[in-house]
Amino acid sequence: MFNFKDIFSVTLILFSVIDILGSIPIVINLRKKEGAIHSGRATIISGVLMIAFLFLGQSILQLFGLDVGSFAVAGAIVMSIIAMEMILGITLFKEDGGGSGSIVPLAFPLIAGAGTLTTILSLRAVYQTPNLLIGIVINLTFVYIVLRSTSWLEKKLGQSGFNILRRVFGIILLAIAVKIFKEHILI
Repeated sequence: MFNFKDIFSVTLILFSVIDILGSIPIVINLRKKEGAIHSGRATIISGVLMIAFLFLGQSILQLFGLDVGSFAVAGAIVMSIIAMEMILGITLFKEDGGGSGSIVPLAFPLIAGAGTLTTILSLRAVYQTPNLLIGIVINLTFVYIVLRSTSWLEKKLGQSGFNILRRVFGIILLAIAVKIFKEHILI
């Protein structure tokens, strides 16, 4: 049932797709806008989305008449908007006033976004469910640790370091969004 090699593979694949380290500038920027990021709430909501998608993803998409490609393109568009904010230093996502930054865009689409959820659907075809669940939990633990330490990281980076990282990772995020878009659009 439990296969450590499979758990390791799933964990690494999800780690590279979630890319929480690359999202640090986004998280810091959200914290500045919102005043606080609720690390536990963002992690739990991301986990619920990932696990629900593991078991119900295909059915949910079919219920709405959607395919994985359409879902991925929608996530890529949201990621593009966030990347443009980071690169240009503008604000397109307006605050709702309720501290919702922990949910949108942090829990979805940054942590449990279209890339992560479609990857989970793909991994389901290759790996057993218990190994996938453990890989998801390991990634969520790491996500929580990173989210909790963003204040410390921001102090170490300073404002100029943060500005450089925000723009560099904004371009990387935009490139990832373009890649997802290209992979799921018929040309």
